[in-house]
Amino acid sequence: MDKKNSGVGVLDKAVRILTVLESGPHSLSELVKATKIARPTAHRLAVALEVHRLVARDLNGRFILGSRNSEFAAATGEDRLLAVAVPALASLRDAIGESAQLYRRQGDQRICVAAAERISGLRDSVPVGAALTMSAGSAAQVLLAWEDADRLHRALTCARFSAAALSAVRRRGWAQSVGEREPGVASVSAPVRGPNNKVIAAVSISGPIERLGRQPGRIHAAAVVATAAKLSEHLLKR
Repeated sequence: MDKKNSGVGVLDKAVRILTVLESGPHSLSELVKATKIARPTAHRLAVALEVHRLVARDLNGRFILGSRNSEFAAATGEDRLLAVAVPALASLRDAIGESAQLYRRQGDQRICVAAAERISGLRDSVPVGAALTMSAGSAAQVLLAWEDADRLHRALTCARFSAAALSAVRRRGWAQSVGEREPGVASVSAPVRGPNNKVIAAVSISGPIERLGRQPGRIHAAAVVATAAKLSEHLLKR
């Protein structure tokens, strides 16, 4: 028996759909073409997976991986990143004095999967589980900068940043934004990479422009990059 075929047809087809969605959002037509599953069956299975939150829809109605996948990973202890992210973000917050977050991409959104809030005073509060846009903000820039050309081109059609800006992010290894996602808020972000060197998350600090200034990266990029590198190194450990 083919190791990719369990012999349970409906299960194999469902897994095929989830595997295809790992590469990003797909319309039903794109899903049918990629999986070679008949359109009625692909639609029925995708909708069924959506009921169980294994599949979701993005803002354009395309199918994406659902939040249940991340919940499974966390529950089984496979998500080693989250185990070290909270203390690392707390250290970053204490060093800089601003709120720190960890974001992961999910289709056309980025999800805050860990955070350390500023203890007092005016702050940019992003609760764990919050879904933010991929069209603005330094974390969105980081999560998109190393994408393949086709996905990058699609994302830039509605983004508040340019291809040139993402080129600069790749060159220096970090991103900054000032009032891009939300008026009055500035941020700095850096990439967290998995064992295959793929960017899997973004470490960020954010706060009022009046404290972070118009060029927050000049002051805070080194600390954010160091925290992201520490998390990346942890993922390389066996």
